[in-house]
Amino acid sequence: MLKLAAERAAGAHPYFVTPEHTARAREILGANRLLAVEQAVVLETDSIKAREIARAYMAMYLGLANYVTNLRALGFTDDDFTNGGSNRLVDAIVAWGDIGAIRARVRAHHSAGADHVCLQALTADSRALPRREWRELASALLDNRIQPEREGDGLRGA
Repeated sequence: MLKLAAERAAGAHPYFVTPEHTARAREILGANRLLAVEQAVVLETDSIKAREIARAYMAMYLGLANYVTNLRALGFTDDDFTNGGSNRLVDAIVAWGDIGAIRARVRAHHSAGADHVCLQALTADSRALPRREWRELASALLDNRIQPEREGDGLRGA
């Protein structure tokens, strides 16, 4: 799909991916195509709670062959797909922690070649709007705490 996007579209919007995938996608797309990746985030510093929320979100995707195949290409194995996903897999797909942890993941995607990173805020109640999380993330973005610096850090613009 990335090859097709490179040939026939203005860019791509990869979903459920890691910064390593972003680097591969940039290579395939080339420099002149938009790369806007999705990044799921959990604003929770307790690892048990954060990973529980992440696993609930990931459950459907780990049952879909196209997502599992993509993850296998990134080096994940059958062991990573059991019991809701290994900690290694969960941590690679869902950024969790405080704003600093989210900022680091966004910067990792930018460093890997993303032009834009779309944040998807996850909460324990998947049916509720994550208003608190949106406010916190928006405030951080407005304060330029997540947006990469434009000069001297080698990152692409937001």
